[in-house]
Amino acid sequence: MTEQSSPGTAAVRVAELHVLREQARLGPSEKATEAQRAKGKLTARERIDLLLDPDSFHEVEQLRRHRAVGFGLEAKRPYTDGVVTGWGTVEGRTVFVYAHDFRIFGGALGEAHATKIHKIMDMAIAAGAPLVSLNDGAGARIQEGVSALAGYGGIFQRNTRASGVIPQISVMLGPCAGGAAYSPALTDFVFMVRETSQMFITGPDVVQAVTGEQITQNGLGGADVHAGVSGVAHFVHDDEETCLAEVRYLISMLPSNNREMPPALPPGNDPADRRNDVLLDLVPADGNRPYDMRKVLEEIVDHGDLLEVHEQWARNIICALARIDGQVVGILANQPQFLAGVLDIEASEKAARFVQLCDAFNIPIVTMVDVPGFLPGVSQEHGGIIRHGAKLLYAYCNATVPRISLILRKAYGGAYIVMDSQSIGADLTYAWPTNEIAVMGAEGAANVIFRREIAGSADPEAVRAEKIAAYKSELMHPYYAAERGLVDDVIDPAETRQVLAAALSMLRTKHADLPSRKHGNPPQ
Repeated sequence: MTEQSSPGTAAVRVAELHVLREQARLGPSEKATEAQRAKGKLTARERIDLLLDPDSFHEVEQLRRHRAVGFGLEAKRPYTDGVVTGWGTVEGRTVFVYAHDFRIFGGALGEAHATKIHKIMDMAIAAGAPLVSLNDGAGARIQEGVSALAGYGGIFQRNTRASGVIPQISVMLGPCAGGAAYSPALTDFVFMVRETSQMFITGPDVVQAVTGEQITQNGLGGADVHAGVSGVAHFVHDDEETCLAEVRYLISMLPSNNREMPPALPPGNDPADRRNDVLLDLVPADGNRPYDMRKVLEEIVDHGDLLEVHEQWARNIICALARIDGQVVGILANQPQFLAGVLDIEASEKAARFVQLCDAFNIPIVTMVDVPGFLPGVSQEHGGIIRHGAKLLYAYCNATVPRISLILRKAYGGAYIVMDSQSIGADLTYAWPTNEIAVMGAEGAANVIFRREIAGSADPEAVRAEKIAAYKSELMHPYYAAERGLVDDVIDPAETRQVLAAALSMLRTKHADLPSRKHGNPPQ
């Protein structure tokens, strides 16, 4: 027996392996770990443990080390090279993950670091499973120069190739500056944690040097800024534990890939035919009175559970994932509590992206309509409301998933068409008896049509009121659209959940093909 194959030598080698693995698992030093915790942040492995089911994580390339030289790098070659990669499960379903380890090179990306990420992204695409990135890195590793930049290019290329194929979720748990910010922007969802995570292309120091503006990191690219102002962040949380729990919940609502349907659950003790009598009190018949559309949606969906996307941005429209009779649906709804529920530039962009997401991942779309039109104004017109509104129109027209729209009250002008009207391909369109579908409101219409008659009368206000009533009676009564086949049925609001559940059940096997083409050219 040779020395290399002797039991004693093998045992020594195995013991050595365990030492190396433990070294890689613990990270560079206790001091580095304490510094991470002092910032209110968890370590990469602690984050992975919170994300995945217990004992399900399988690490890939744990012992990878960089080969760079110069600037002292050859003397510092830690295992993992600052990123932990692998796969595990979330509620029993396979999920791939990579997590930057800020304790090693500040989580900065070098060639070996990038190659590990490339590998796990390729594995996720090949396996058809969601990819979650836990971001806590300082950008490109400056000492490795252009090799680090090329590493980012490989990530961006794979983000794009995976788009619409597998769900991609970016969780921002630390700084993300420069070109590194583009990978999260290419993914389907971005989560951020207040105070500890920031995203920006150029940091506060550069901004001050170039423009003279003074601003903090959080003021420039903190969680609340990206959740409520820029629209970059879809979800924002106060701590990492809550954030990662919400990531798990989101994954439970998504299919593993574009060839599967979203996971269905038994509705439990919330029957599909549950009546919604409370809706008669929630929604005022007077179209000028506001109400909270979210309360309407909570009444309709299973157990009142909504996962609202971009909750703090473009609040005049709601985009949410929920279940109806156990089946996942994407819900878009005008929100009369904010800007009367009008469509503007930001609402159009928010809704268009959500429609595209639902269509990519086989999620049926339910659209709840109470829209007075597009927001008028010079800033909107100069800001490109035409092309931004067209994004939403394009997204709906291009969607082949089941599409159901329900008109609660107002549906005026072009906004009525854009909000998934029957004319642009909605499979089924319903309306409540309080619906008003028209080119514009009765007041505006009467002022245009009867302008001369009103102006020439002895009592203009009385004539205007008479003409408004006449216009409403002729063209805006609740059954006008139904009589012309533009609404499939006018329903009792109390039966909304039952009607939607039955329609979704019927449309579950819908199949529609788009014309053969490389890709469309959507408005930008």
